[in-house]
Amino acid sequence: MKDNRPVNLDIGSIQLPITAYASILHRISGVIMVVASFLLLWALDLSLAGPESFARLSELLANPLVKFVAWGITTATIYHGFAGIKHLIMDFGVGETMEGGVLGARLVFVLTFVSAALVGVALW
Repeated sequence: MKDNRPVNLDIGSIQLPITAYASILHRISGVIMVVASFLLLWALDLSLAGPESFARLSELLANPLVKFVAWGITTATIYHGFAGIKHLIMDFGVGETMEGGVLGARLVFVLTFVSAALVGVALW
């Protein structure tokens, strides 16, 4: 059977709703957290190995690039948490409409932005 429906293969021209971006970023932040867990476990091990290694880790954490990575990990964790809370609220039947989903996604983005800014100020 021949299908005459139009096919749009240009991914760049597809307009996704904000809820789709929120869902995609929720998955990406989860992957970031899994990858970062190995780095954080290494840092925990280093900090508990002794006073010398703790001092070495403290010096490492003073590096601006390491601070930026820590900020990124923290921001991903904050976003994942806020998006997870949004999903839990939707599981209770609140905000299941398209308008509610858009409002929830915008709220998650704003809360994450404000929290990331506060974490950035605290780190630097």
